[in-house]
Amino acid sequence: MATEQSALSPKTWPFSVSLLPQQAYLVGGSVRDALLRRQADYLDLDFVLPERAIATAQGIAKQYGAGFVVLDADHQIARVVFANATVDFAQQVGPTIYSDLHRRDFTINAIAYSPHSETLLDPLDGCADLARKTLCMVAAENLEDDPLRLLRAYRQAAQLGFSLDSSTQQTIRALAPALGQMAAERVRGELDCLLSLPEGSALLELAWQDGLLQAWLPEVDRSHLEHLATIDQLAAQYHERWPEFSRLLHSWIKEQTTPGLHRSWLKATKLSQLLPPDLSSAEATLAKLKYSRAEQQAVVSILKGWQYLHLHQGATPLPPGQQYQLFKIAGAGFCSVALLSLAHGVPEALVLPLIQRYLTPHDPVAHPQPLITGKDLVQGLALKPGPKIGELLEAVHLAQAEGLVGSRAEALGWIKQQL
Repeated sequence: MATEQSALSPKTWPFSVSLLPQQAYLVGGSVRDALLRRQADYLDLDFVLPERAIATAQGIAKQYGAGFVVLDADHQIARVVFANATVDFAQQVGPTIYSDLHRRDFTINAIAYSPHSETLLDPLDGCADLARKTLCMVAAENLEDDPLRLLRAYRQAAQLGFSLDSSTQQTIRALAPALGQMAAERVRGELDCLLSLPEGSALLELAWQDGLLQAWLPEVDRSHLEHLATIDQLAAQYHERWPEFSRLLHSWIKEQTTPGLHRSWLKATKLSQLLPPDLSSAEATLAKLKYSRAEQQAVVSILKGWQYLHLHQGATPLPPGQQYQLFKIAGAGFCSVALLSLAHGVPEALVLPLIQRYLTPHDPVAHPQPLITGKDLVQGLALKPGPKIGELLEAVHLAQAEGLVGSRAEALGWIKQQL
């Protein structure tokens, strides 16, 4: 059953199985993924122990010099962090492993593996559902106890390429309003994962149909979700046609992020399509979902850039001055604005030259290099420091974009003419 590459092989674990009690079981996603032969470079293991879960974790961490943290003292949950693996230890819920498995969300996540006997425990026929590629709830009350599991069903279906069991889907529809009571950070995590998966767009639309998005994203309708699918298709096309542009879409601004967070300009582009068109309302929705300030600003810059382009874009290319304003407004989010404009039907002939311009490091319109400084104006032209200096420097940038000036001397001469 177990192979060298499988999480079901204790040989792949970063600690000796002899340190686990006889009634220890590996459970959850690592068992499921191993049975599906889904490979991961980083092991993420979850163990259920009948007792002394925290003490066992602490002993293993001490023996191997690994990181150790208590996640929940009341429920006896601790984590040990190795270089290539994260291992969680939890006290089983109920008197037996069977009672614990019956408290889980979906049958495919309620399969346990005994490392000592190298056998599977599958009291809920999760293996059959794996074979059917179907996500089936363990019990309605388990979903009701933690309503985040309602949205997690669609995320896991997207990740695994599974469909939802009809009875499970009906239960989710009935319980959907309860998702509005969940902590915003938890909802955002599931939403981000769906937005980060190409398969997630179709599942997001299904989640919307089943009433799960209304509490958090009340502005969303079918047209918004159709845009997500178009964005995914275009991103896939440009991944093949223009790798440099694709790399930009999958990059992110310089920001310290917690491991596991899904952040990219592509995800931010899709997120922007689920928000109200009014910028202040869009910001309020992002804040409600507890997005970081950096990500809020990034998404708003996409919306501002798209609104500017939508307002000025006709049947001909933007003149250089308007291109400069567009690049300035969108900032690092320009790649998202470009993708968004293509998704909304702006012709490639008008958008692709702008992308090429943005990808050219010293382009005078997309990335103008300062020809003069405020000090030049104060000392060279005897101007007084103040807001006027900033206005003149901005005017020089615009003149540079329009090809009116190209050197320091020309810039100073142009300003003298303006004055």
